[in-house]
Amino acid sequence: MATAMLPHLVRNLRRDLSLHSIQTLPSLRRAFSLYDQINLIDNVPEDQLRFQGYSDDGFTVNGVKYEGGVLCAGNVILSWSPKRFSDITTDSLSVFKFLRPVPEILILGCGRHIQPVDPELRKFIRSSGMKLEVLDSRNASSTYNILTEEGRAVGAALLPYGVSS
Repeated sequence: MATAMLPHLVRNLRRDLSLHSIQTLPSLRRAFSLYDQINLIDNVPEDQLRFQGYSDDGFTVNGVKYEGGVLCAGNVILSWSPKRFSDITTDSLSVFKFLRPVPEILILGCGRHIQPVDPELRKFIRSSGMKLEVLDSRNASSTYNILTEEGRAVGAALLPYGVSS
């Protein structure tokens, strides 16, 4: 009997609600959700680099697959020669000395695991005016996306995720 009355009750409720002018408030989720206010996936300018995927041997950036490591800054992406974390030197990062504007942050993607950075390399990065953020490459590529979406001047030097040391 209750199921037979349900359509009748719903019709009456709808009719009663339409008689009163009800102003609905925006949901709290919508009002306070960063995702709803800034869509990090769809509202990316065409010339902005965006990591879309990673694998053990490379990255997908703006629909293009890159094998090996990559260097990114502004709207420029370059292949990067180091194959292991121990191959990263001041020479392999020297391009950041000549970029203008100099990125405020350099994200260093170490591969699968975070590695300690050589003090000389840290000194070189600091001397070029950048702060250093060291992460595994999966999180480094994601952090790069977020910071560039915020409009920050950021650079990235990322080894493929499959690199373990």
